[in-house]
Formats: sequence, C-alpha cells, structure tokens
Amino acid sequence: MLTKNQKEVLDYVRSYTAKHEFAPSLEEIRKHFKLASVSTAHHYLKKLEEGKYLSREANQPRGMSVLAGDFMGSPIMGNIIGFEYISIPLVGSANCGPAEILAEENIEGYLSIQRSMVPKKSGIFALRAVGKSLNRANIKGKTIDEGDLVLVDFEDRDARNGDYILSIIDGAANLKKYKKDKKTGQVTLVSETTELWKPIFMLPGDDWAVNGKIVGVIKGGKK
Repeated sequence: MLTKNQKEVLDYVRSYTAKHEFAPSLEEIRKHFKLASVSTAHHYLKKLEEGKYLSREANQPRGMSVLAGDFMGSPIMGNIIGFEYISIPLVGSANCGPAEILAEENIEGYLSIQRSMVPKKSGIFALRAVGKSLNRANIKGKTIDEGDLVLVDFEDRDARNGDYILSIIDGAANLKKYKKDKKTGQVTLVSETTELWKPIFMLPGDDWAVNGKIVGVIKGGKK
C-alpha cells in the first residue's frame, strides 16, 4: 500500500516521463517536492521499487520506468505503462560549431528513453551538444541547442543529402548537416543557425568520416 508521499512521487515520475520522454533525476525530484536532500528522494524511489511500482537500472542516471498496475492498485511486473523503454549510453560531447571538442570515449552513464524516439533498439548512443550551429535544424520538429542530448545511430554511416550527422574531423566530434553535390561529388558540412558559421568543405585526403546519423534530440538534457 502506497503512502501519500510515495504516491505523489510516483505520479510525478510518471507525468515527468510522459512529458519529457525520459525520467527525472534525483535532484529534480528533490527540488519539485522541496526535500531536504537527494537521499530522501532516493528513499522514496527505493520504497517504490521494493513495492514493484518502479523499475530502476543500477548506476544509470534517469534509469527508471513506472510499472503498470491493476484496478486495485497492485503493480504488474514488467509491463511498462503505455511505453517501451530502452537504455542507451551517454558518451560525452560534440561540437555544433567549429570542430574543436573531442568526443569522450568513456561512457558517462546511461539514459532510459522511450523506444519510439529511435528507429531501432541497438546501435544508439547519446551525446551532449556544445555550440549553436544547428539551433535552426529540424530533427523531428526539434532544433539542437547547447546542452541538448543528441541521439545518434552509430551503425548508420551511409549519409545522404540532407541528413544530420555526427562527423569526426581530425579526431574531433562535430554535428552538422550533410550535403553532397550530385554533379561534382563535393561534400559540404553546413550549419543551420542564427550565427554566422561558414560551411566546411571536405576535400580528398582530409582526415574525416561520418560516424553516425542523428536520429533524435532530447531538449534541455543537462544534468
């Protein structure tokens, strides 16, 4: 049987996840309920998990899902309410301006996201955008602003004209729009931005590669 406070936390996790497409952090739960510390938020989540109202993944920020219940309020194991969720790694940052910031190879953590956000279950990772050169992009109706989390299919590297991609230029991670001239074969990486960024013309012999296609954006993904 849930206490009043436990039910309020459960309802908050459910509504937050439905709105943002990922679960709230401990700090966000603490702030929302004006709790004394994140340990209190952790205590509520632990009780909800023990009662099988929540499913949580160890050592994964935001790695929780609300479990469905029957009409008497008892939880049903393994039935995620309304959505299927998958866990993807968060692997550092990529620049949305000049190609200056190296992508981190070490995994920072994991995100639990709705399966509907991405085209497939595997081969997807997230990285944090730095810069403004895609702040007028249109990726499923979303732009990419600094601090957003960008979802990348690293197994799909067959870029086509108009795709948004993660490129590696001289060892640096970079987010751009891919354009290729049909007649000359000239590849250009362009910005869609309010800023004055010049396009990057890729020449034969340049040290660069397409390292995946951008398949989604989580707005305001800062921790």
